Amino acid sequence: MARTKAELLDKLWSRMSERGDFPMLSQALRTTVSAMSDDDLDFTSLVQVVLSDVGLTQKVLRLANSAMYIAFGGNITTVTRALMVLGMDAVGHLVVGLKLVDHFHQSAPRRIDAKLELNRTLLSGAVARQLTEHKDLRSAEEAVVCTLMRQIGKLLVAFYLEHEWDQLRRKAASENIPDSAACAALLGVTFDEIGLEAADRWRLPETIREGMRATDPNAPVDETVPKHVRWLRAISNYSTEVADALTAQSAATEGRESTLFDIANRYSGALNTDADTLTSMSLALANEEASDGVIREISELQANADAMARANVSAQARIDASVADLRSLPSKNALAPALSLASESILASLHLSRTVVFVRQANNEFHARLGLGAGVEPVLSQLRFSAEFRPDVFHLAITNPVGIFIENARDARIDARLPRWYKDTLGEAQAFVLLPVKSNDTTVALIYGDWTSPQHVRKISAPEMSALNDLTKELSRFFLSANWKEVELI
Repeated sequence: MARTKAELLDKLWSRMSERGDFPMLSQALRTTVSAMSDDDLDFTSLVQVVLSDVGLTQKVLRLANSAMYIAFGGNITTVTRALMVLGMDAVGHLVVGLKLVDHFHQSAPRRIDAKLELNRTLLSGAVARQLTEHKDLRSAEEAVVCTLMRQIGKLLVAFYLEHEWDQLRRKAASENIPDSAACAALLGVTFDEIGLEAADRWRLPETIREGMRATDPNAPVDETVPKHVRWLRAISNYSTEVADALTAQSAATEGRESTLFDIANRYSGALNTDADTLTSMSLALANEEASDGVIREISELQANADAMARANVSAQARIDASVADLRSLPSKNALAPALSLASESILASLHLSRTVVFVRQANNEFHARLGLGAGVEPVLSQLRFSAEFRPDVFHLAITNPVGIFIENARDARIDARLPRWYKDTLGEAQAFVLLPVKSNDTTVALIYGDWTSPQHVRKISAPEMSALNDLTKELSRFFLSANWKEVELI
């Protein structure tokens, strides 16, 4: 786990870049924002962004041909004309919002907790859209983007830092504190700070970066903050709180209205709308979504999560889900993200202390190329061994067709088979697992995972080991299409 804010953010951006299409999202957002802020109104750039996405093109044309804009002639069939009718800023914000949502939809992992966070975000966006439906399009879309960006830090951790997300959720549950507090305590950075960093990297407009910040509706009005920004903050924060209230598992139906009224009462002044009206709007949205929308899906996901917890099959289920995730990745140029995904999945599924991925190099040595968990990074460069035979557990593992589980690393018979380099670097392990990755009958990688605390050691069941072996089998195809240069640059 990262020790400083800078390290955590570097790890997050690196993980995001590894996972396929995130650089494409970043580029699309930057191009959109650049077009919006261009003094010459760069229609061409924004038109290209819209046209690159069929769904987005249809949405923009449908909006331009809606009753609201019929005075402009109707029957608008080109994106360029739609931009002229709707306005560059309005379409730009619409593009940013839709691109964000679409990215997380497309890259949603098969983990219920991550999907729940995405649906909460979508619900907060629906609340913001409902609040602003009578505003001009530019302001409305701007408010929705601020609301989505208000959740982006939490989404990024849930989607891209699975181990850290799992750790902070367990800390929050055991200490009865909010996820945000657990994030700050464990990772040294808040969800808000991660979100603002993302907004900076994507070069989102200053108004968005300011409008997505936290606000206290009961605090005295800060006249140094522009009125429009104060309104955006009120919308984004109110929408977030309402979405949290509507999706809280602990909230009984009869107590929900009271909670919503309390939220509405605090924000009514900032939103210039009475509390009863705000509460009625939220309840109407809740009823609409409960029958056929995000809230219904959230309820189903929560029920599935509860069922999985009761069935006590979470480790195997998570490993199986990661196998499915690996199968969805292209074979070419995906070795690094595939190894990262597999390593993180094993770490989180078995609640390991550390994982290390050793990769065979052209000189016939296995070098540690990826490490997760406390204290791994400083010793990573020291973790290497020759493929030539030695009478130890690592050479037994690379010649074995399936994984090996060492339940007691302190047993004298096992200790005699542990190499010196291992004892000097990872010697505090109480138990560990070794998983060979084969390609053309040759071991090309070895995944190591351990528990350093005796009370955390758990047996690996036969079905779990079978799932782990399936995971390493799926990894083999990524090595088939990789060259030595790619392997050595992981």
